[in-house]
Amino acid sequence: MTHEDQNPYTAPPQAAAQAPMPVQAANQGDGTGGVIPYKNPAALAAYYLGLFSLFPLLGLILAVPAFVLGIVGLRQRKRNPAIKGSVHAWIGIVMGGIFTVIWGAVVVMIIIGIATSGR
Repeated sequence: MTHEDQNPYTAPPQAAAQAPMPVQAANQGDGTGGVIPYKNPAALAAYYLGLFSLFPLLGLILAVPAFVLGIVGLRQRKRNPAIKGSVHAWIGIVMGGIFTVIWGAVVVMIIIGIATSGR
């Protein structure tokens, strides 16, 4: 027995030849695992605009485009199911719709408050 035979960390000669790696299918996904719908930019933009519409002052400005881009993202998803992004689009639609109403009501109340404060 030689010194190489006693080393437990050396691979036997037959194990040196490795099986070829399986080829990944083109439609199998990417490094993000399909979580980020980068092929559906309208849905992704709707998602982020919907989230940032939570902030006062920016809310009304961002909520309306979030709602519109969410609808566009859903239509793109419907035309091509491989692009994903329906959840992001729905989040944009729901948050955009809710915060359009909320921040719109706040603006109306501010205007009414200013108009009636002069009396």
